[in-house]
Amino acid sequence: MIISYTTKELELLARIMRAEALNEGDLGMLMVGNVVVNRVLADCLTFKNINTITDAIYQKNQFVGINSSLFQSNPTTKEKELAKRILSGEYYYPATNALWFYAPGNNSCKSAWYSQPLAGSYKNHCFYKPNSGVCNQIY
Repeated sequence: MIISYTTKELELLARIMRAEALNEGDLGMLMVGNVVVNRVLADCLTFKNINTITDAIYQKNQFVGINSSLFQSNPTTKEKELAKRILSGEYYYPATNALWFYAPGNNSCKSAWYSQPLAGSYKNHCFYKPNSGVCNQIY
């Protein structure tokens, strides 16, 4: 376990992974989970007071998925298993050190977002990591 969590937070993580990346398949959902965990681990930038999964998911203006019906319903056993994998320390490139992601629609990924460099993309999502030396907790 790389961060502490409650059963409720495990389910919350599974729900946000589904709401943000269901169409990206298991790997896309796992990468969203990486970003959430990284935000809990990072003590930098706008994530200084983010100490729990709940803090990360409900941080203002961060995850549009919280407004989705996919987020409102209970997670499946499979979705909870995916969340457990993330919480046990599995990481997937390009989300390994990422703190942000977004889906640019029909456009390609920008080389930087919030002044942070592109880490890479997977299907419809672009992942961004902090500049070198900024958030050492996630490296």
